Amino acid sequence: MKNAYEQLTEHFQKIGDLQHVYAITSWDEAAMMPSGGGEARGKALATLGVMIHELTVASEIGDWLDNCSNLDLDEWQAANLREIRREYDSATCLPSTLVRASSLAASNCEQAWRSGRENNDWDAMRPLLEEVVARARESAEVRSEKTGLSKYDSLLETFEPGMRSDRIDELFAGLKNFLPDFAEAVIAEQNKRETLSLGNHFPIDKQRELGLKVMKVLGFDFDHGRLDVSHHPFCGGVKEDVRITTRYTTKNFFESLMAVIHETGHAMYEQGRPEGWDGQPVGVARSMGVHESQSLMMEMQAGRSEEFIGFLAPLIREVFGVGNDDPAWSAQNLHQQYVRVENGLIRVDADEVTYPLHVILRYEIEKALIEGEIEVAHVPDIWDEKMMSYLKRDTRGDYKDGCLQDVHWHAGLFGYFPTYTLGAMMAAQQFAAAKSEMPDLLEQFGRGDVSGLLGWVRRNIHERASLYTVSDLMTQATGEDLNDEFFVNHLKARYLPS
Repeated sequence: MKNAYEQLTEHFQKIGDLQHVYAITSWDEAAMMPSGGGEARGKALATLGVMIHELTVASEIGDWLDNCSNLDLDEWQAANLREIRREYDSATCLPSTLVRASSLAASNCEQAWRSGRENNDWDAMRPLLEEVVARARESAEVRSEKTGLSKYDSLLETFEPGMRSDRIDELFAGLKNFLPDFAEAVIAEQNKRETLSLGNHFPIDKQRELGLKVMKVLGFDFDHGRLDVSHHPFCGGVKEDVRITTRYTTKNFFESLMAVIHETGHAMYEQGRPEGWDGQPVGVARSMGVHESQSLMMEMQAGRSEEFIGFLAPLIREVFGVGNDDPAWSAQNLHQQYVRVENGLIRVDADEVTYPLHVILRYEIEKALIEGEIEVAHVPDIWDEKMMSYLKRDTRGDYKDGCLQDVHWHAGLFGYFPTYTLGAMMAAQQFAAAKSEMPDLLEQFGRGDVSGLLGWVRRNIHERASLYTVSDLMTQATGEDLNDEFFVNHLKARYLPS
């Protein structure tokens, strides 16, 4: 007869199998599904989401958890039991009717967003977003009552376990004070140096070829994943079948290439998760912040380093058929292009200096929305006010490049945005630890060798999955808990070295 722990793992394997189907179907909706399939797909995903939810709140789970107290479990099993209880407690907060209503509202809003953003149509998107926010507030209120957390923190917990908005406010306060003036100083310094133009037409087939070559260099396993196109770059699928996407513009190849490197960082985390724990809560990525640290490790710490760009330059010239004697395509000029800082409008195109300001803006707005301090109707004006304050950009009437530019809120993802900058801080801290262990790490990048870095993150991050809390994971990997000093020092060293 199976003991309580074995019954739990068998039950959660079923949940994992359904989550596998949900993940691939959601990827298909974003990357492959024809527009006419949207309504039916939304209903199907809502039904599947309810099935997953009902399995996660099954009454027998509570009994099994209680009956595990006297079992002799190893470290991984004990951590799995902890994560099962966390998922169970989180899921039992919400009734199935609210799960379904939230899924339908998010699906309708997300699908409309694809055309609404393109058409700069805030009036069409506003009522749909209001419905999504209403459901998110309802979920937050229920979670808050059950957990004792604030409404916003109760949603943040679902993406970044253990993190609280008070701690985020503390970490972000330093960046808000440091980054605006620092960005202006970097821009002024960079304006003293001439950056040669690369032209403005880059065939998409060549960009895809370049992206695939770089994915191979980074160690992506094409037997267990693929690259496609979507409105918004993302990494989806499952460990055994990782789906990443990018988007292309013929005007430049930086956007698609860096999106590919970024999403490949996410994919490497998925492909590197521990064997034997598929379908179990302890086997998944620790948090969205940790996940983001892996993508930013590849894109920012490694991918935009002078050494790695030096390695990429001949490959880029080869793909686009450019001669080695063209100074615009030299490693030095390409590196200047890749580390160019500007106060832009678009978050996903932002450089690593101004990117946190985009995130802080969204974090402050979404927290106020969930806490009921502002309404959806107020978002465009508050967005413009904060953009002017942080990045000196006017977005009045420009919803496409303003409050409609991201899919997250329209997909019901509140509490997600701060994980991007938390991830940037984690990446800088992890990279400093890896470089301390391997002093020649940057030289390895210059040879196109990322195996040292990949090995380090495999051992210290990927293979540990959700074995530890975020705080313990960071402490074991780097010697201390998360702080912002490593990120700030990284920016100073790269952009304004003394």
